Amino acid sequence: MATDEIKKAPVKRAKKVAAPAAVQKLRIKVRAYEHKVLDASVRQIMDTALRYDAKIAGPIPLPTEIKKYTVNRSTFIYKDAREQFEMRIHKRIIDILEPSGKVIEALTNLSLPSGVTVEVKMV
Repeated sequence: MATDEIKKAPVKRAKKVAAPAAVQKLRIKVRAYEHKVLDASVRQIMDTALRYDAKIAGPIPLPTEIKKYTVNRSTFIYKDAREQFEMRIHKRIIDILEPSGKVIEALTNLSLPSGVTVEVKMV
């Protein structure tokens, strides 16, 4: 037999897969003591982003943070009488996928009610 008749199996090479492009997104974390004010400001942020055709994921509600404080009613004789107070901090997260410059500019010029804390990160 001649060596010309033997066929070699084709060599399989690993395909070069392009690394997925890093998707830029804005992560907006909104916090407030009152949930109605919080929901109104989240709605205002979403309307602003949708006006410039941005893709939005959220709002995602996060667990409510509850801080409790116990205070004595009396200092001397009736020390067992106490009052309890609590503060509830409501939180939401909004992700804006692939934001354009116009979206970022519109969000920075947005005026939100007092008592609402906004934290913006580029992820």
